[in-house]
Amino acid sequence: MIRLSNIERFATHDGPGIRTTLFFKGCHMHCPWCANPETWNFEIELLHDPKKCTQCARCQIVCQKQAIKIENGKWRLQKKQCDQCRKCEEACLNDAITFSGKEYSIEELQSIVAKDRDFYEESHGGITLSGGEVMLQLEEVKTLLKKLKQENYHIALETTGSYPLSSLKQVVEDVDLFLMDFKHLDLEKLEQITGANGAEVIENFQYLAKHYPEKVILRMPVIPRFNADRPTIEAVLDFAREYGIQEVDLLPFHPLGANKWQQLDRLYLYQEEPMMDKEQLKPYIELGKKKGVFVKVGG
Repeated sequence: MIRLSNIERFATHDGPGIRTTLFFKGCHMHCPWCANPETWNFEIELLHDPKKCTQCARCQIVCQKQAIKIENGKWRLQKKQCDQCRKCEEACLNDAITFSGKEYSIEELQSIVAKDRDFYEESHGGITLSGGEVMLQLEEVKTLLKKLKQENYHIALETTGSYPLSSLKQVVEDVDLFLMDFKHLDLEKLEQITGANGAEVIENFQYLAKHYPEKVILRMPVIPRFNADRPTIEAVLDFAREYGIQEVDLLPFHPLGANKWQQLDRLYLYQEEPMMDKEQLKPYIELGKKKGVFVKVGG
């Protein structure tokens, strides 16, 4: 079984053409700007939206584990007591409670992605595995990839690259495109802020660049107070050129995941940061041309 947080059909920002994107649960990195924090934990999680909640207490009444408390005008979840029975979700009349995480069989996923085959073929699209970190469910992913390749789908894998090279080698032949997340060349800063294993990221990138350069697009989320300065971005472009990578996608910061942080009762450090204007990154398109690297702003 494969555990996902979401399935997005008709996606257009996770690889070429029209795609179905599978968002995997589980990530060993914890980027403070993450737009999908509900993918971090492999466990199924409850999200509570205070903007929709009327504190009617229907959820509290049906919770047999007494995990939900409404006291002094505040809704609280005692996570250790919650057994993810989803009765509270069913009882809520305002859609204030949702759960992130559902298990699918390989056959179920094959059936879901097959619904849009005609759109993939017409647009030169396909299937994208994203997350979270896909590779944390390695054994199941290997089986899924084999099945999808038998159906001749174009497969993209969006990845942090933060895992052993031995894992990457087990899937590389069944992946058509690696959308490799590349945040910083200062590995100490990368590890301190995101929790990534910088040495693994570099090793996996170098392996792909040496053996499968045509399969790699570097994707750099451009984040204020982390890597949005010109020297850092230019260093990544130079790094891509050095290893023969032809495309770098610069992904401007956006705070669109802020509500999810609130719903998970986590502190979002970028709450006051405005959405980055794409125009700020347009000069890097010309800079990339001078360096022989195609730079795309946005996914």
